[in-house]
Amino acid sequence: MPRANRHYIPGCVWHITHRCHKQDFLLKFEKDRKRWRHWLYEAKKRYGLCVLNYIVTSNHTHLLVVDTGEQVIPKSLQLIAGRTAQEYNVRKNRTGAFWEDRYHATAIQTDDYLSRCLVYIDLNMVRAGVVRHPSEYSISGYNEIQTPSKRYQVVNQKALNDLFGIKEGQSFRKMHRGWVEHVLLNEGTKRQEFWSESVAVGGESFILDIQQKLAGRIPGRSIVTENEITVLNEPLAAYSTLFDAKKAPLSLKNTYFLDIK
Repeated sequence: MPRANRHYIPGCVWHITHRCHKQDFLLKFEKDRKRWRHWLYEAKKRYGLCVLNYIVTSNHTHLLVVDTGEQVIPKSLQLIAGRTAQEYNVRKNRTGAFWEDRYHATAIQTDDYLSRCLVYIDLNMVRAGVVRHPSEYSISGYNEIQTPSKRYQVVNQKALNDLFGIKEGQSFRKMHRGWVEHVLLNEGTKRQEFWSESVAVGGESFILDIQQKLAGRIPGRSIVTENEITVLNEPLAAYSTLFDAKKAPLSLKNTYFLDIK
């Protein structure tokens, strides 16, 4: 079951990743991925979870959210993960853990860093070779942003507009498509582990501020800068988190190739 972030930093944007237990493909069927999204929608209604993007894969999930209160994110993750697991186990007459015990949260600076993280989430299943374009994968924030519905909307379009200083949703959708196409044409879909395995990603001043706020809680964090992106790393192995969990990295070898047709 997800646990609350002991290193609470108010007002941050968080990229949250959560894996199925033992890397099992417990979300390989669309009906199970839809139930995860259903409970994401319920978390938005009940607790005011502010969702910027998401995607559900066969064995892990990505969620990009804005912190709007000290208990909003942990309560939301508890609801989503708990109810998804409960429904699955009842239906399959199954016992035991559904999720790894803790989720991982990475603080993301806004502006250009946020747009890069947004696109990184969009291209998850393209990197896995399941689809050629994020529009082909149905249960994702990309399609909600590009073709918003009036009912059961999860992504907070207004929050996205506000964060990027845009007044009209159509303008943001055009920018969003452009970011995705640029990466596909010019940068490729190589996995960048720091988006989901570090403490924070952003500019140098942002990272130094995060480091100062967390100073003394867990020693040994390192700062690395490459290609104008500064990363605050964990002192433990990859995928060790703000919550001290010991996990292996998320990688393409852990991806179940879905028959999305």
